[in-house]
Amino acid sequence: MWGGRTRALLRVWGLWPTGILGRRSISCNAASLAGSNCPQCWNCGGPRGPIRGDGFFCPQCRALQPPDPTRDHFSLMDCNRSFRVDTVKLQHRYQQLQRLVHPDFFSQRSQTEKDFSEKHSTLVNDAYKTLLAPLSRGVYLLNRKN
Repeated sequence: MWGGRTRALLRVWGLWPTGILGRRSISCNAASLAGSNCPQCWNCGGPRGPIRGDGFFCPQCRALQPPDPTRDHFSLMDCNRSFRVDTVKLQHRYQQLQRLVHPDFFSQRSQTEKDFSEKHSTLVNDAYKTLLAPLSRGVYLLNRKN
């Protein structure tokens, strides 16, 4: 039920891969995989090379991928790394990300994707709450400087 709606939203936002048979060519190839610097999809084993969007989904099988623990709140929420944050833009980004990764949209998926969805949703919630409040945003910025 959510598959068509999710694909339509991803296309509108430019996050759904396009090209031959609905796939976008990616920069990771067999030669680069040998060096193991391109992450692989947990589901299909294919390369998860950089595609337009946030890299939440495998470009081959469209499975939700595990969250990146090194990604900071500012890059996740697509904000400039400064104390001044456009809260309207932040709210729109929050809603956009929750439409992509909220656990309700993964109820018919595998348990692994459900778990990844919960982790992604938690990270998005934490980033939004942290960056929305000026005090927590300032503390976060100071902690990231060190």
